[in-house]
Amino acid sequence: MSGYATRGAYVRARPIAVVQDLRELKGPASGAVRLPRRLDWSPDPEYDLADPEQVVWMYSYVLGAALREDDLREFIDSRTLRQLWPVLSLAPQVREAWESRFPELVS
Repeated sequence: MSGYATRGAYVRARPIAVVQDLRELKGPASGAVRLPRRLDWSPDPEYDLADPEQVVWMYSYVLGAALREDDLREFIDSRTLRQLWPVLSLAPQVREAWESRFPELVS
């Protein structure tokens, strides 16, 4: 079995964290953010929120890895999420979970 197939099976099997209301998402919208290892395993998990590309990567990592709603509340900003939604790199199951709860994310 390839690594991709294994990862896909994991994504389908694990729970996907989604908040009840987008207004709960009050994470930082500026500055630098260092993600904990449970959300980002890269050698330097620090992101400059002034760099649009880094914000896309950070949001993709957090939404894809978060198992707790508290992680979403801490690191995701609702306004930024709405702006970035179409370009985020997410597993289909993660995108579907969020869009089924928040149809307004779909453009």
